[in-house]
Amino acid sequence: FAQVSDYLAEPDCLVWADLLRPDHDTVCQLAEELSLDAHAVEDALGRLERPKATRYTTHLFMTAHTLGLDQQGELEVGRVSAFTIKHGFVTVRLDDRLDIDAVVERWDENADLIKFGPRTLMHGLLDEILDRYFDTVEALDSRIETIEDVLFDENGKSAREVSKGAFQLRHQLVDARRAILPMREVINTLMRRATADDQAPELVPYYEDLYDHAVRAAEWTESLRDMITSIFETNMSLSDYRMNAVMKQLTAWAAIIAVPTAITGYFGQNVPYPGYEQHWGVWFSTASIVLIGLALYVTFKRKDWL
Repeated sequence: FAQVSDYLAEPDCLVWADLLRPDHDTVCQLAEELSLDAHAVEDALGRLERPKATRYTTHLFMTAHTLGLDQQGELEVGRVSAFTIKHGFVTVRLDDRLDIDAVVERWDENADLIKFGPRTLMHGLLDEILDRYFDTVEALDSRIETIEDVLFDENGKSAREVSKGAFQLRHQLVDARRAILPMREVINTLMRRATADDQAPELVPYYEDLYDHAVRAAEWTESLRDMITSIFETNMSLSDYRMNAVMKQLTAWAAIIAVPTAITGYFGQNVPYPGYEQHWGVWFSTASIVLIGLALYVTFKRKDWL
């Protein structure tokens, strides 16, 4: 850390320091070396901070969430913060969910922009974070489409899977939205500072492109949340429809069973009736049961009650 200030004093040198899971003393030591604001340091180490960008006297501070999916398809939310000072850039990662090698590759791909200093490094970092947002949201979108494919399956087990899957996706979308939505204001703040400071006006179009990506990711997340809500409502409507279908079937079978019950009960009275003590009376009652039952079955079948 003692050498950092020496390199920062060189006009043609750009310093980048990356801290992975640092303890409080390490960050404070670097903050003292670079004159970083104590509030920004606390925000960089706090796990419950929302994405934001803040301008301090000696530096610009930014913190954001990273998104990704593990092998089980569960949403992983990480944290990364960045400090931009004159000729210096510091990243603080509370976890390794952000592929820092991919960020370095982006910096190498835009080597001609390095001359604009730490704002270029900030742009590469945000570009990688936003691309991971799109990958994550696209994967969630595919899972929603899978749920929609089984939504109209008549199998009751599939209906339960739809409810369970939709409920899990809804929680994941809430976490994703919490990470993506504030990024519009973060990038807008960084873009305004680049314009106000007039240090790197050439980077403004690049930040505008980042802002457009952030808006698209946020709108995509909102549309997926609406789709999940629609799936919930549709699944409930289908459940009511299936319940009504079951009730119609039970009613139809009860009506069919009631016919032989009524006839046998009627002819079971101890009074003479047509066919009393006659063989043809037995055949007549049996034929009545069969014919009326078949007639009701055909009627209910045509009405799609069975």
